[in-house]
Parts: sequence; C-alpha cells; structure tokens
Amino acid sequence: MAYIEMVDEGEADGELGRMYAGLVDPEHGGVDEILKIHSLVPAGLRGHLGVYRSAMVDTPGLPKVERELVAVAVSGINGCHY
Repeated sequence: MAYIEMVDEGEADGELGRMYAGLVDPEHGGVDEILKIHSLVPAGLRGHLGVYRSAMVDTPGLPKVERELVAVAVSGINGCHY
C-alpha cells in the first residue's frame, strides 16, 4: 500500500486550517483522508473540492439522489471502498 504524507487536523494552520474547519466529517469527527492527501498543497485540495462541487452540485438537471447513485456506482466499478 502506498503512503502519502498528510497534515493532520491538529497540525493544520493558515489556509489549510481554515479549509479543514469546513471539511470535518460529523460521523467520524475528522477530515476524510481522501481530502487530507492534498494537505501538503492546499491549492490541490481547492481543486479537488472544485471538481467535486461541480460534479455534485452544479448539475441542476440531475437530482441529488441520482448524482449520489452515479457516484456509488462508479466507486463500486473502480473497486473503491469509500
């Protein structure tokens, strides 16, 4: 398994700390690792969030439940447990 260095929530400051503050998953009380892999380059995290929001929010012709179903199906096809 690959290892990617990440900045934990308690160590994040500045722009990264502000971004993390809005990304805490209430179910487990922390920032998801899929987001934290971008922590060394906050601009990469901003880009990741932009793509996600574009796909999951900026598609008004597709209801939210259908967007989520597409995401689950694609994750399953890709063998992603997330």
